[in-house]
Amino acid sequence: MRFSGWRVLREGLTGNKGWKPHWRDPEPKSEYDVVIIGGGGHGLATAYYLAKEHGITNVAVLEKGYLGGGNVGRNTTIVRANYYLPGNSEFYSHSLKLWEGMEQDLNYNAMMSQRGIINLFHNDGQRDAAVRRGNAIINQGDDAELLSREQVRKLAPFLNFENNRFPIMGGLMQRRAGTARHDAVAWGYARGAGMRGVDLIQNCEVTGIDVEGGKVVGVQTVRGPIRAKKVALAAAGRSGQVAAMAGLTLPIESHVLQAFVSEGLKPIVDHVITFAEGHLYISQSDKGGLVFGSYLDFYSSYAARGNLPMVEHTMETFVAMVPAVSKARLLRSWGGIMDMTPDGSPIIDHSPIDGLYLNCGWCYGGFKATPGSGSVYAHLIATDRPHGAATKFKLDRFRSGVGLMDEEGTGAQHNLH
Repeated sequence: MRFSGWRVLREGLTGNKGWKPHWRDPEPKSEYDVVIIGGGGHGLATAYYLAKEHGITNVAVLEKGYLGGGNVGRNTTIVRANYYLPGNSEFYSHSLKLWEGMEQDLNYNAMMSQRGIINLFHNDGQRDAAVRRGNAIINQGDDAELLSREQVRKLAPFLNFENNRFPIMGGLMQRRAGTARHDAVAWGYARGAGMRGVDLIQNCEVTGIDVEGGKVVGVQTVRGPIRAKKVALAAAGRSGQVAAMAGLTLPIESHVLQAFVSEGLKPIVDHVITFAEGHLYISQSDKGGLVFGSYLDFYSSYAARGNLPMVEHTMETFVAMVPAVSKARLLRSWGGIMDMTPDGSPIIDHSPIDGLYLNCGWCYGGFKATPGSGSVYAHLIATDRPHGAATKFKLDRFRSGVGLMDEEGTGAQHNLH
């Protein structure tokens, strides 16, 4: 079933009776070539690219809940490729290019909106860092533009430019960045993978990983054992727990990151804007709600809810940045579980167990990485060689100390990235 303007018109005129489920609901088979643990954005994208790019379709994606119900549906929907360090820079550049063609590739409307992102700076040191970052982005082949205070004021006049403590001196803009509807991304990849023969199995929690003679041979699930030649982890904030089923200890801590949505307002925020001093980021949805978030809750947890002190901090920062919305009402909030590595950069690599692959440690960057992660992870699983855009995401860097990518220069502490 393909979507088109004519199809939407025809269905609208005939009572919408021709639509069909976007993916099958199969029973799990006893054996697959590849089992992917985790039916979020990364797991579904990996299944899609395994089928599309490598012709591997005997694949099962095992999701303990429902598709799109995890972190892929619990974030602030930001898409960007404005990283500084080699490793992250080429990967997120690869991912942004895939974002730009994703809807046409999937024939699915994910509401991709390249509205641009502006990272504000507030002192001379931050301005110098923005210049270096902008040059690195341009050298990678992506776009970056340094804005003066007046240029920012013209684009975002609602910001508090008279804040005595954090004066806005300018911003670094990437016009190709933007937002996408998060759960639609999951649905689009699920539909694309399902159409190519991948089994998407919901309500199928993995309870064990079977290893014989140093090689993975399958998984145990609440719906019975499933044998597999290869098993790929894509469990986001639960990566540490799932890896422990195979006896692995990952260099990951899981922390809660909260996000918020205001009541619907008239259009005010055209871009994605980040406020460096408070680590606040904000955009406005198509329905008018202001979507925003700030820091982690700063303690390890698997709870998909946050603490009140961080709610207070986020609201304080939000009002300091945009005083005009101080009387807007908060509509809802949620917490996502972030898999934080010591250097703030992800892991896409073989594990020490033959046939078991790792995709984890995405920290704040999981959603924007979705198509890139699926692309390079599928390449690794299919060929047993790292993709050219992900050669530095090695697990071993945390043992040897070689190749660490501390993007924010905050040192080896998980919750500071």
